[in-house]
Amino acid sequence: MSDAPSSPDTGYSAGDAIRPLSVRMRDAARAQLEVLAQLNGRSMTEEVRLALEAWVETSRSNPEVLARAEQVRLEIEHDADMRRDAIKSIFDQPSNGRAARSRAKGGDE
Repeated sequence: MSDAPSSPDTGYSAGDAIRPLSVRMRDAARAQLEVLAQLNGRSMTEEVRLALEAWVETSRSNPEVLARAEQVRLEIEHDADMRRDAIKSIFDQPSNGRAARSRAKGGDE
């Protein structure tokens, strides 16, 4: 059973970027996927795409995933704040190098 062309209604809009994804699976799982694709009148690619989209939708309402997403969001914001502060400390210094060196030595030049 080959990866037959999918139906015209694939759920993609004209502006969607389509990128390939290689999935390794056991022979038994692949055979089952081929049968399901055939029974549903879809390509294996479409069958996998639909399954992955369903998994993403399921994960969106998983409390553990939601909690981890919030933790990651906070980590990203913390990292962004640190980088923003680093850029500020580099570029918000007086442009006169002598003044900066003078302050580092503790005197006026």
